[in-house]
Amino acid sequence: MWSDEFDGPAGARVDGTKWNYNLQDGCSSAGCGWGNNEKEYYSDAPENIALNGQGQLMIVARVAPPGLSCYYGPCRYTSAKITTRGKMNAAPGRVEARIKLALGQGLWPAFWMLGQGDPTLDWPACGELDIMENKGSQPTTTSSAVHGPGYSGNTPFAHANNLARGTISDDFHIFAVEWDSLHVRFYVDDILHYQVTRAEIEHFGKSILDQPFFVILNLAVGGHFDGDPQSDTIFPATMLVDYVRVYARQ
Repeated sequence: MWSDEFDGPAGARVDGTKWNYNLQDGCSSAGCGWGNNEKEYYSDAPENIALNGQGQLMIVARVAPPGLSCYYGPCRYTSAKITTRGKMNAAPGRVEARIKLALGQGLWPAFWMLGQGDPTLDWPACGELDIMENKGSQPTTTSSAVHGPGYSGNTPFAHANNLARGTISDDFHIFAVEWDSLHVRFYVDDILHYQVTRAEIEHFGKSILDQPFFVILNLAVGGHFDGDPQSDTIFPATMLVDYVRVYARQ
């Protein structure tokens, strides 16, 4: 029912009818460091986010140029984050993306969703489904998670998956979620690796499954998930997105 195949000339911006940019260090919206003590300054500059002319989106984390200020002082890194908030909410169904990631301790790429009520409905009540997160220090492992009221932050609903073959950086992998009011299921390369039921969720709090979500793609740097980079030799680091596709339930 919706997709972005990222077709277009090299250097082109993302389709503005489909995506919004989140910008700067989070202090004006979600909280400084985006609530996670992250160190990147999000930009919409083509050196941080652009089509590559080969049907893919590049999100590139770089060492920041002089002159940018962040909540912790001079910014250390720039990167990019885009969302479909206000432009596309995925109804219960399936959302998937084909992504190739970069390696490096301190990188934190993510493909995830927030409930349509955000930001009017505060997190975690709005609900969050993490389709794919990666600690850049772990080249063969990604994780998925469910966050909601009573099961947020260090959520009981999180699961790490080791790739059946290769690493996150040597090839593309397909990351997907399928959900309805009773279940949420997470897949890597079409292999189910984790599922949570509504009954399990309701042991902790109100279920957030029976609603649409908007989609988010970003490459964070530093923060609580994998720590701050101990070396800048990993930069520039590129997250390549071949497509994002949204399917409705039949």
